[in-house]
Amino acid sequence: MELKLINENGQPASTLQVSDVLFGREYNEALIHQLVTAYMANARLGNRAQKGRSEIAKSTRKPWRQKGTGRARAGMASSPLWRGGGKIFPNSPDENFTQKVNRKMYRAGMASILSQLARDGRLLVVEDFSVEAPKTRMLVQKLKGMGLDGESVLVITDNLDENLWLSSRNLHRLLVLEVHEADPVSLVHYPKVIVTRAAVAKMEEVWL
Repeated sequence: MELKLINENGQPASTLQVSDVLFGREYNEALIHQLVTAYMANARLGNRAQKGRSEIAKSTRKPWRQKGTGRARAGMASSPLWRGGGKIFPNSPDENFTQKVNRKMYRAGMASILSQLARDGRLLVVEDFSVEAPKTRMLVQKLKGMGLDGESVLVITDNLDENLWLSSRNLHRLLVLEVHEADPVSLVHYPKVIVTRAAVAKMEEVWL
């Protein structure tokens, strides 16, 4: 399979031979959904907590006598049936939300995402992506020259250049990652994904 290699003006310059397994895979929506859901669940912190009836700061005195009032029986104000009472099954702060995805499924899901990006024209392969100095203005001009002005862009490189990283910090629509940091959520989220030639080779080395 061949991918178009574009220049700094966003025009096709040449072609790059890539693996059909990684960039020519069929779209598997169910697998991608499972991959994205598991990634977001694994990033979730189990820090939510609710109070049970034993933890509510209320008196344990019986609100009224058992019989003779005409009202329903009540034992204490911390009952889950009352407003301000404790929860029946409270969420604990150590709740575990992680989901397991095995290596074969992860690689197949990433290949399916990359293949769909290539088919939709959202995957842009460049020879190199860097800036000469840590200037945000230079990076903005570079993206504008490629026809990506105002676009949300994900840049994946084989080795993160310090000038590129420093230049991208003030651009909220731009995310720069190395290959091992690329995740399914970012790949699905960003409309345009720029990948360097060296990063493509590293993807084939890591995900095949």
